[in-house]
Amino acid sequence: MRLPRPARNRAQEFAAVDLGSNSFHMLVARSDGGELQIIDRLREPVRLAAGLEADRRLSPVVAARALACLQRFGERLRGIPSSQVRAVGTNTMRKLKTGSDFVPAAEAALGHPIEVIAGPEEARLVYGGVIHGRGRARPRRLVVDIGGGSTELIIGRGEEPRLLESVSLGCVVHTQRFFADGRITPTRFARARLAAALELEFLAQPYRYAGWDLAIGSSGTIRGIWRVLRERGWIDEDITRAGLEQLIELVQRRRHVEEIDFPALREDRRPVFVGGLAVLAGVFDTLAVERMESSDRALREGLLYDLLGRLSNQDVRDAAVQAMARRYGVDATHAHDLERTALRILGQVSPAWKLEAPAMAQFLRWAAQLHEVGLAITHNGYHKHSEYIVRHSDMQGFSQTDQQVLAALVRLHRGKFADDVLLELPANWLEPTRRLAIVLRLAYLLHRSRAPGLRLPIHVEATRKSIALGFTRDGWLARHPLTQADLEREQEYLSAQPLKLRLI
Repeated sequence: MRLPRPARNRAQEFAAVDLGSNSFHMLVARSDGGELQIIDRLREPVRLAAGLEADRRLSPVVAARALACLQRFGERLRGIPSSQVRAVGTNTMRKLKTGSDFVPAAEAALGHPIEVIAGPEEARLVYGGVIHGRGRARPRRLVVDIGGGSTELIIGRGEEPRLLESVSLGCVVHTQRFFADGRITPTRFARARLAAALELEFLAQPYRYAGWDLAIGSSGTIRGIWRVLRERGWIDEDITRAGLEQLIELVQRRRHVEEIDFPALREDRRPVFVGGLAVLAGVFDTLAVERMESSDRALREGLLYDLLGRLSNQDVRDAAVQAMARRYGVDATHAHDLERTALRILGQVSPAWKLEAPAMAQFLRWAAQLHEVGLAITHNGYHKHSEYIVRHSDMQGFSQTDQQVLAALVRLHRGKFADDVLLELPANWLEPTRRLAIVLRLAYLLHRSRAPGLRLPIHVEATRKSIALGFTRDGWLARHPLTQADLEREQEYLSAQPLKLRLI
């Protein structure tokens, strides 16, 4: 008799999906006492960067290949709660034309939201994945990750990254640029190597000045080079400059990409191997690297560790918001009072407005903490300066969509309701952001006096198309004529919105 198989508890599984410019990766892990046990890996060489056309859209062939891959990934993710899945897009997805239909189609295929992350955030996640669990030995680390469309270079001390750079320099794009027809010559390789060094030249001085005790290379390009060097017997463990030069000579003798037939190299990596080799040579030249370890950890592991941190109330985004507030001298007491009232209003309107997800309160809290960062520049139109600062700063942990939503909220917290601010948001964030902005606007007006610790006698009711604000103390509004005038003006500002304000 066959015994029934025990059911898997998907609630204990976590997943990270990395939509890279060369390959798509997925890791599925189980948390065991705070540590991750990898239980499944999937990887497919999609070559997304190769499909990016002049109009910044993906070619139909590459888009179809990517969506088919994501459908397969999505099948594996079924049953895992969305809060335990993070999917991110990197360099090529950053370059896609605003409003491209690929991202919504990709989200539908995967069955989960996809965050497009900025280069510094990609670098931070790579660093976190590579150095996790390495202890305190040789604490100053240089981490280099050569992807399909970009190269991330990070110097950190222990678990804290200090210098973060992402350069548009990857194995796919570099191969296309210098070896598009497949031919390999010493002259071509020398040009590719020099071009990589020139792209990296701007960080030579600060990185060499910072220094490191240990250089670590991650991801497929560097791992592939490491495997070939070991198979040839040219290195023991670390990639060395001497071994790299031997490999370069060997590759140049191959004369054509199709002749790169090293047994230790995966078949799908051979077409882009020469471009990645030139990039790594440029890194060694620019930073005067002599020896580099190879790590099988990368962005996807960093995603998993970051996801666990968010789920255990150790969200790096909270620290980023607090650091920005301190940097721009935000009045913390006033921001806290406004936050408290905004969250109180949100609690009363969220059932009718479908804003119950934890992320809604999170964005409202961050917006309250940062709405006045623009005062560091000038009072006149400070909300516009606040928007610019939030939108264009490097904020650890934030995806591009995260920053767009947060920037829109701080811009819309006062003055005329500028609808154009919402136009760049993904469609699924348009209405939630509008409604969160109205909540923040009311909290801002109610705290116009800036009286510390003010507790307001308010009651809020919401329908799908309106919000009604009342006061539980008789005559309170009449005794506060400035607040009454502000709220009446707010009714005019919102008259063109699908959500109307009523005063009870």
